[in-house]
Amino acid sequence: MPASHSLPPTFVILMGVSGCGKTTIAERVAEEINGMFLEGDAFHPPANKAKMGAGIPLTDEDRWPWFDLLTHAAHAVIETNSSPVLACSALKQRYRDYLVEDFPRHRLVYLKGSFELIKGRMDAREHEYMTSTLLKSQFDTLEEPVAGPGVLILPIEESPESLVSEIVAWLKNS
Repeated sequence: MPASHSLPPTFVILMGVSGCGKTTIAERVAEEINGMFLEGDAFHPPANKAKMGAGIPLTDEDRWPWFDLLTHAAHAVIETNSSPVLACSALKQRYRDYLVEDFPRHRLVYLKGSFELIKGRMDAREHEYMTSTLLKSQFDTLEEPVAGPGVLILPIEESPESLVSEIVAWLKNS
């Protein structure tokens, strides 16, 4: 049941490579802050999903229209006076900059883990199109964010409950 951890409408992005736990954590954070969960994968056009399903990494040209869909959805949530909580890989700094450029209040949470840990998790799960075969390309693309006032970096070895608690407390105090 949602807690009463409301905060001013804030665009919250949980980022990291596939398999780091973005969806699980973002869903729970959205619940805790009375926000709206946005699953980035759900906004991929069929061509992107087909490409990734075939083991072909996306190009920047594939990503920009997807980012536009994500920011449009986030703006729609902000207009309802709620906080969008987006699960999105956002692997490069320029992707993150683009996603938040029109949002005066935004926060970024980077769920950080090792290749070995995440590959093990991915091999143990079912996913519509993303398998561990693309994980190396994600790590190769990843530009890790630097911790700062609007950026929180958390190790995924912690329990989901602990991660959610830390994120909610940070959001309330930032």
